[in-house]
Amino acid sequence: MSSEKKDLVERPGNSPQESKEEVELHREASSSSSERARDMEKGIQDGVGASQDEKRKSSAKQGKYTDDGRRILTEDEAWDHLGYTWPSWKKWMLLSSIFAVQVSMNFNTSIFPNAVPLISEQYGVSEQAARVGQMIFLVCYAFGCELWAPWSEEFGRWPILQLSLFLVNIWQILAALAPNFGSLVVARGLGGLCSAGGSVTIGMVADLFEPEEQQWGIAFVVLSSVGGTTVGPIVGGPVEKYLPLQWNFWIQLIFGAVVQAIHFFMPESRSTILLDKRAKQLRKSGEDTNVYGPDEVKNPRISGHEVLITWIRPFEMFVKEPIVLSLSLLSGFSDALIFTFQEGFNPVYKQWGFGPNGVALAFIPILIGYFIAYFSYFPWIIRDRRILREKGSDAFPPEHRLYWLLYLAPLETIGLFGFAWTSLGPPQVHWIAPMIFSSCIAIANYAIYMSTIDYMVASYGPYSASASGGNGFARDFLAGIAALYATPLYSNVGNKYNLEYASTILACLAFVVTIPIYIFYWKGEWFRKKSKFAQSLSDDRKETQHRRVSSATPGQLEPRNL
Repeated sequence: MSSEKKDLVERPGNSPQESKEEVELHREASSSSSERARDMEKGIQDGVGASQDEKRKSSAKQGKYTDDGRRILTEDEAWDHLGYTWPSWKKWMLLSSIFAVQVSMNFNTSIFPNAVPLISEQYGVSEQAARVGQMIFLVCYAFGCELWAPWSEEFGRWPILQLSLFLVNIWQILAALAPNFGSLVVARGLGGLCSAGGSVTIGMVADLFEPEEQQWGIAFVVLSSVGGTTVGPIVGGPVEKYLPLQWNFWIQLIFGAVVQAIHFFMPESRSTILLDKRAKQLRKSGEDTNVYGPDEVKNPRISGHEVLITWIRPFEMFVKEPIVLSLSLLSGFSDALIFTFQEGFNPVYKQWGFGPNGVALAFIPILIGYFIAYFSYFPWIIRDRRILREKGSDAFPPEHRLYWLLYLAPLETIGLFGFAWTSLGPPQVHWIAPMIFSSCIAIANYAIYMSTIDYMVASYGPYSASASGGNGFARDFLAGIAALYATPLYSNVGNKYNLEYASTILACLAFVVTIPIYIFYWKGEWFRKKSKFAQSLSDDRKETQHRRVSSATPGQLEPRNL
C-alpha cells in the first residue's frame, strides 16, 4: 500500500462508514459528472476512504509557485468555475450564439456569387473577372482562420470574435460603397482576412466539453458552418433579382451586426482566462491574497518570441502534424468539390427554365441533406456515450470517431455521378432527380467535416482551434481556387455533354479523395504515434485522470516539438 493510502486509512476518525457518508455528500454536490462519481466509488472499493476528486483537491493545495513566491491557481482548484462544469443551458446558450456567428461568416462567402452578374454590369468587367471577389475572400479567409485562431487561445474567445466580427462589418461598408472594382476586391480581401472562422468556434467546443461528450457540440457547430454556405445562395437568388448590387453587402452587414450584438452578451469560455478571473475574485474577497491566474504571472504578458510561436503554430501544425495535414487536405478537397459542383447549378437548372429564384430554391435539397447527416449521428453519439459511461474513456480508440464516416463518405462519389447523368435536362430527366443526388453529396460533405473535426478536437483539446485552423485553411483556400475554374469547367469540357462530363470528373476526384478515410481508420494509431504534440497532450490528460488540460507547456508549443 502506498504511503498516501496509509495516511488516508490510518487517519483518526476516518472510518469506512464516515468515508461512505463523505462520498455520498460529495456525489450529490457533483452529480453533473459521472466520471468523477465513478472515481469516488472506486475510492470506497479500494478501502481508501477518499475519492480521486478529493485527492486532486488535496494535491492542488500544494500548488505551483513563481520565483517571487506567488501561487498559481490550478485547474484542480477552480474546476467548478471552468466551462466544463457549466450547466447545460449555459453551454447551449453560448453554442447557439456561435451557431449564428458561424452561419453569418459562411453566409458572407456564399451570397457573393449572386452579385457577380451585377458587378459585371456596374463596373464593366467580365463575369469571370468579377469572380475574383469570391476567390480573394475565400483565400484570405483561409489565412484569417490561421491567424486569428491561436490568439483566441492566448487572449480568450470573446474578445477575438468580437474584434473579428467588428472588422468584417466595417469592410462590408467599404464593399457596398466601393467606387470601382479594385476597391471592391480590396474590401473583400480584408473581410476574408478578418474572419476568424470556424477554427475559433470549434475551439470553443473544446472549452465546454470533455472528449467523451464533445460530439454533440461539434455536430451542432459543423451544421452551422456547412449550413451557412447553403443559406447564402438561397437568400441570394431573390436579392439578385429584386435588389441593386449594394444590397448584397448591406444584407451581409445587417446579419453580421445582429450576430455580433447577440455574441456581445455571451460569457468567455477559454479555461486560462477563467482561471485568471477566478484568481482575481479570490484576491478581492481576501480568501487568498497570494493566488494568481496562469496568464497573470507572465512577465511580459506575451513576448516577441511568443508572438512568433503563436502565429506560426497553426501553420506548423498544418505542415508537421500528420493528423492535421492528412485530414485537412481530405476535408479541403471535399469542400472544393462541393463549391465547384454548386457553380454548375445555374447552367444545369436553366435547362428546366429556372431563373434566379428557382436556382436559389434548388439549394434547399442540399440544406436538407445537411440536416439528414446531422441527425444521422445522433444514434451513434448516444450509443458511444453510454458505452463510455460504462467502460471509461479508453473504451474506444480515437479512430472510432471516423466509423460512421466510412459509410457516408461514398455518397459523395455516388451523388456526383448521379448528379452528372441526371443533368441531361428535359425531356429525358425530371428536375427532381439532380436535387436528390445533391442531397447525397451534402450528406457526405457534412460527415467528412464532422468526423475529421471531431477526431482533431479529441486529439488536440485546448489547441483544437489551431489544429482545426489547418482544416479551415485547406477548405477555404481550395474552395477559393475553385471559384475561378468552376464555371469554365462546366462550360468548356466536352461538347454535347459538357455539364455531364464536368460533374463526372468531380465524381472521379471524389473517389480518390475519400480513400484516406479508410487508411486513417485502419492505420490511425500509426499516425498518432508520429504526432509528438498530440501524444504529449494525451499523456498530460492521463495524468489528470483523463480530464482535458487547459493549456500546454511552453516547451510543448515550440515549433521543434511539433
